[in-house]
Amino acid sequence: MSESRQDKLDRLHDLREKAHLGGGQAKIDKIHAKGRLTARERVHLLLDEGTFLETGAFVTHREKSIEGDKPVGDGMITGTGRIDGRQVYVFAQDFTVFGGSMSESNALKVCRLMDQALENGCPVIGLNDSGGARIQEGVKSLAGYAEIFWRNTMASGVIPQISAILGPCAGGAVYSPAITDFTLMVDKTSYMFVTGPNVIKMVTGEDVTFEELGGADTHASRSGVAHLKAASDQDCLLMTRRLLSYLPQNNLEEAPRRVTSDPADRRDVQLDTVVPDDPRKPYDMHDVITRVVDEGEFMEIQPRYAQNIICGFARLDGMSVGIVANQPKVQAGVLDIDASLKAARFIRTCDCYNVPLVTFEDVPGFLPGTGQEFGGIIKHGAKLLFAYCEATVPKLTVITRKAYGGAYDVMSSKHIRADYNVAWPTAELAVMGPEGAVNILHRETLANADDPDALRKELVDEYNSNFANPYIAAGLGYIDDVIDPRDTRPLLIAALQNLQNKKQVLPPKKHGNIPL
Repeated sequence: MSESRQDKLDRLHDLREKAHLGGGQAKIDKIHAKGRLTARERVHLLLDEGTFLETGAFVTHREKSIEGDKPVGDGMITGTGRIDGRQVYVFAQDFTVFGGSMSESNALKVCRLMDQALENGCPVIGLNDSGGARIQEGVKSLAGYAEIFWRNTMASGVIPQISAILGPCAGGAVYSPAITDFTLMVDKTSYMFVTGPNVIKMVTGEDVTFEELGGADTHASRSGVAHLKAASDQDCLLMTRRLLSYLPQNNLEEAPRRVTSDPADRRDVQLDTVVPDDPRKPYDMHDVITRVVDEGEFMEIQPRYAQNIICGFARLDGMSVGIVANQPKVQAGVLDIDASLKAARFIRTCDCYNVPLVTFEDVPGFLPGTGQEFGGIIKHGAKLLFAYCEATVPKLTVITRKAYGGAYDVMSSKHIRADYNVAWPTAELAVMGPEGAVNILHRETLANADDPDALRKELVDEYNSNFANPYIAAGLGYIDDVIDPRDTRPLLIAALQNLQNKKQVLPPKKHGNIPL
């Protein structure tokens, strides 16, 4: 007997209900009990209300060894929707179905989604919650991951890719996010590791907890794997929406401009006194950044990792900009391996997506010591230099105080093709600090002096007078202007407006050989 029209409708509604339930109500309740959201709830919270258009809703796995258990959708929700009216593509792993593990079928769903995103020039957001490869599918699952990795790589620098880690992710489930532009984690509920604690115990004998090994706190502060740490699923998804607002749809477009009530000609007299009179005294560079940018709004990236350098997004007269700034409050703002890696990655991300760079500089140099040298500071510091050199977006630099040694060159100097470089009157541009310079240049004189301390003070004062100022560099054209600190915001905005049509073409090449 053939099905009636109503029977067919009932069948459709039954299948759709099964797709929405994923692994079943009991597993959903278990997720909720842990303070987490389901994959479908996450998608709807991320996107503008009513905009989600699902694809592949009725896909099931093809594995014969688990033929009797074929959940509708196969643990992967895919589709497109809008964030603040802008089209995005989204996939979300459903942990209630086989622990969110990757199957051949749901890998194909993700691949089709990413292909469409690339063809249409739209961002891809992955909501990851996965135990890794589906063991029952063997190499087919591994093949699915590799297909995703390849697409992550092809899309890199073309369309923004954001990975939200919303549960435990292991094996292949961490390498795809690692290739994407930004990785966000949730405190106490999300984990990332290549091999889990049990395997580590078996292989190396080490005892380590899930949280210590791969928790959000570990990756936000120690490894640098996570760019942002959120307090909850909801917080993470709202953070993702905010992050996307600073980025364009693709590498051929500009980031959306936001209307601001903050006047472009606003001067801030407080900036005149931010830098202490004592050059050895620290201050917080956040005080400079928030006083310059629109409405003091600054979205810091990796705020707890390599805190001697600050990276993040802000706006100037509504235009999205990437901020890179030395932090005198932490290790005097010195550059080390972690800071170089953090800033280099951020600079390249901004350059990929046409986001201008604003650098606030107060750096005494690179961190000395065997730990840094043996760890490869030469190579890793060169990555920061390489990133600044290769960046073709508008590059603006403000030297607030120290600009010593090779770090002066590296931090977006005129010599590596920065467009607009200014200094505050408190700026010191020199090969090194006065005390170090005097001790090297006048070693013998000081050793033979009747009063070496008094002579050292005299020589330091002389050095400061001759070198520790911005005017020699300004006279050579290495600095475009020495400005009143209070004028920083209007001058940066004016420069940015003048550079909106900048076009810089690099020599033809397949790609640069960045010192990895």
